[in-house]
Amino acid sequence: MGETANPGNAFNAEIENIPINVIRGIVPCPVCIFIMKLVYIMIKQNVKELINKIWLDSFKRYGAPKITIVLKKHYNIQISQKTVQKYMKELNIKLIITKTYKPSKYKPDEGEFINILKRDFSTTTINEKWVSDITYVYTKECGWCYLATILDLHSKRLIGWKFDKRMTSELVQAALENAIQTRKLNKVIVLHSDRGRQYTAEVYRNYCSANDFNLSYSEKGCPYDNAPMESFNAIIKKELINHVIYNTFEDAKISIFNFIEKWYNRERIHGSIYNMTPIEFEQNELYTF
Repeated sequence: MGETANPGNAFNAEIENIPINVIRGIVPCPVCIFIMKLVYIMIKQNVKELINKIWLDSFKRYGAPKITIVLKKHYNIQISQKTVQKYMKELNIKLIITKTYKPSKYKPDEGEFINILKRDFSTTTINEKWVSDITYVYTKECGWCYLATILDLHSKRLIGWKFDKRMTSELVQAALENAIQTRKLNKVIVLHSDRGRQYTAEVYRNYCSANDFNLSYSEKGCPYDNAPMESFNAIIKKELINHVIYNTFEDAKISIFNFIEKWYNRERIHGSIYNMTPIEFEQNELYTF
């Protein structure tokens, strides 16, 4: 009794007998076209799975621009941003944030609190210029709570922060103490903030003076003078706070810790530092603290 023909074996034999110039696409043939389409479908599916993974790993905070960068940086896959947008649409996924812009007017009025920074956010090294601010976080348990933060303009690293139930000068001083513990200071640093009473309090100014900080203040009602810090506040709100309902103070504190220490400083890439994370950027420049 003769052997039953195996379609798979016949298909494999047919592939093996295809001339190399046909495989290379010089001479068209139905089998070659089928193989090419099959490979394309498989590659596309793999890329879409990676896109979905990157999107989920970013907690849905990455859109097509950053996903395109991560594909090239971590997976050596170079495709256009437009293609990533197309695949994201097919997957029905998109970043969770939306961008808003609100212009504001202000009148220059320095008085006692001088604006040393004057919107010059350029740096040559870490520990040259720091910016600071306070933002609000709501919890069911305590109502409004307050997050004080300090950012190094060179690496975009969030180097100091403190979360508390009261907005006081002790809050901003504690955030600064945290930043000082993070860094080894050996020179005078420009420390910029707005003119909130916490930052203009005598006890805070005295502490800064004792630790060789050169205080700089925004003009009244001008958020652009502290744009990098305002940018961080917008990021943490759009990527985290606006999407979570916190029952307790501790819930919020743990969530903020994870965002800053695990995500923002170590995982989130920044276009202004060559699509590196702040920690990666500092390590790349061989800084040690």
